[in-house]
Amino acid sequence: HEVWSWKTASKESLCLMWQKVKVQLMLSMSFLTALFWYCRRLYSFLAQLLKRWSNYLQRQLIRNLSVLPEVDLLGYSAREWKGETKQAKQMREAYEELFRSCHVKYLRQVRRDNYSVIRAVLFQIFSQGIPFPSWMKERDILKLPEKLLYSQGCNWIQQYSFGPERYTGPNAFGKLRKCMEALKTNWAEISATRDHEERGSMCNTLFSDESKEYKLYEAIKFIMLYEVVEAYEQIKSRDEPVHNLFSLLFARDSSSDPLSFMMNHLNSIGDSICLDQVDLFLLGYLLEVKIRVYRLHRFNTEEFQVKYPDEYRREWNEISLLTEDDCYYHIPLFRT
Repeated sequence: HEVWSWKTASKESLCLMWQKVKVQLMLSMSFLTALFWYCRRLYSFLAQLLKRWSNYLQRQLIRNLSVLPEVDLLGYSAREWKGETKQAKQMREAYEELFRSCHVKYLRQVRRDNYSVIRAVLFQIFSQGIPFPSWMKERDILKLPEKLLYSQGCNWIQQYSFGPERYTGPNAFGKLRKCMEALKTNWAEISATRDHEERGSMCNTLFSDESKEYKLYEAIKFIMLYEVVEAYEQIKSRDEPVHNLFSLLFARDSSSDPLSFMMNHLNSIGDSICLDQVDLFLLGYLLEVKIRVYRLHRFNTEEFQVKYPDEYRREWNEISLLTEDDCYYHIPLFRT
């Protein structure tokens, strides 16, 4: 009887304990199920939020990019030159010739403003990882504004204008110094990056920030001015021969000396005009690159393909441009 009572008591205790544990287990399982459901919903919500934010940033980046991603060349031609006018037909034929004979398969559109050609040239130099020109490695370009102002007495550079910002005054020197710093820093950093995709990402970031971009272009403009001053002084002193392009440049009534070159040409670049053909010779010369330009409006003429400058060293890198009107330029991409 005592054994039976003990067994009964033990069984009742175990049943009572199991009932309590069962309740706790059910509560725990319900809690874990609710927690899992909540975490899953939270993960789904965060994933959607991240995707939307990523798409938004991507749209903003593309909207701000001054050099757009590549597009199919013939597709671009068909969209841009519809109709059966003489000009439209000629442009489509020119694009087809580029595709067939020159192996240009894709195109990167460049923002259509008055920095277009400088932007297209500088973007390719950066994206290809082309290093500083040889003369730039030997001199500190940060000292060029100081040298021009103080050593060579060109105090008229206070009349220098910064593209759309028609700025003149004594602060021009300080602004030029910042532009030169931006050019040197970004060029050195990007050209030192060996990975092509990383370099492309750096270029996209740089060329989607207008304030940084414009500093680069103004630095290039100032280097053009500095080279013109140097050549002008050499011609006057007859110390050493200068490149033929400077004779061509000074032969223009509008740029017979460095001051008139700045006032009549450089100050308006980025604001109301872009570089003309003579200035392209100078740009290629000082950056030590061969600039091959496909001029589509000159299709079926000897001027369809031109190089700037026409005299160059074998070791210079080559970049290519495409223009429909000698005002705005795009970047052709080759595939074999």
